[in-house]
Amino acid sequence: MNTKLDLKKIEKISKALGDPYRLKIMEMIKKQKACMQCTTIVETVDLAQSTISHHVKQLVDADLLIAEKDGRNLKFQINKDVLSAYIKFLNQYES
Repeated sequence: MNTKLDLKKIEKISKALGDPYRLKIMEMIKKQKACMQCTTIVETVDLAQSTISHHVKQLVDADLLIAEKDGRNLKFQINKDVLSAYIKFLNQYES
């Protein structure tokens, strides 16, 4: 998929990635190489559940994570199309 990002979207993604806990959540999901349940994130990251929910919501709102309902739980995966488009945008500033 060829995802185009406008400057507002670039700003939202940049802000979402500007927090070390959000980066840690992204890294955990990437290492999982599959969907990760919200409960697993809560068990792994040393923060209150409400704080983790806030961070995950920021990543979902920036379209960096895709949320999928699994019964009463939520599972998250990285939105590779949006992340690739963001990286492509940043690469234009290289050299």
